[in-house]
Parts: sequence; structure tokens; C-alpha cells
Amino acid sequence: MMTKEFKIKMKINALPEEVYDALTKPFAIELWSGAPAVMSTEPESEFELWEGDICGRNIRFEENKLVEQEWYFGEQEEESIVTFRIYPDGKEKSTLQITHTNIPAEDYDDIVDGWKNVYISPLKHFLEDEE
Repeated sequence: MMTKEFKIKMKINALPEEVYDALTKPFAIELWSGAPAVMSTEPESEFELWEGDICGRNIRFEENKLVEQEWYFGEQEEESIVTFRIYPDGKEKSTLQITHTNIPAEDYDDIVDGWKNVYISPLKHFLEDEE
């Protein structure tokens, strides 16, 4: 099966710990996603966002720096890995880099659209409008 990779890097006007919390704390995820979230920072724990539209397994965490997850796509042979890397970027700012590997080619456009409009845009809006 053909797979593709999605990678994006963006500046966010929020501290790395605020970005990390928004990606890992169920209450924060619910605030920006508008849907219940099942999330833990325990490696090997399962997670579920948007009422199961996104689900998978948490692999690795480095507090305020990294979140690595496997996202499930039906009967896929290779793991589809999502890595969030958070870098401090000046005073009270961060750079967030998201890499999503092994996206099934036939789902790529929908996944990228989802990343931009359903995940990144509300996350960035939530983090930057908190003042």
C-alpha cells in the first residue's frame, strides 16, 4: 500500500508547557476540539479524540518537548506515527513541528485537510486567544 508523509512547522504565541498541556490534558483538548477526549501521558495507553474519529496508542512523552503517538487506520501494515515536537522560540513563544508518517495515500488529502482545519487551526486559536 502506498503511503505518504505530512509535515508542518508553525510558530505559536504560547509557552512550550502550554502547547504540551493542550496536546496531552483531556480538559484542554476538550476546550479546543469541542469534543470529549480520552488522553493520558502514560506510554502504551490508548487515546481517543473527536468521539473516536482519531484513536490510537501513546508511544512516548518528553514533558513540554515531545508527544509521539500511533494513529490507527484500519488494516494497515505499517504503523502511522504522529510526532509533535515543541521548541521554545523566544520569549513566551514556541515552534510546533508535526510529522505524520505512513498515511494511506487514498486518505492523504482528507487527513491533511483534517490536520489543518480540525486540529491545527482550533489548537492555535485556543492557545493564542487565552489572554
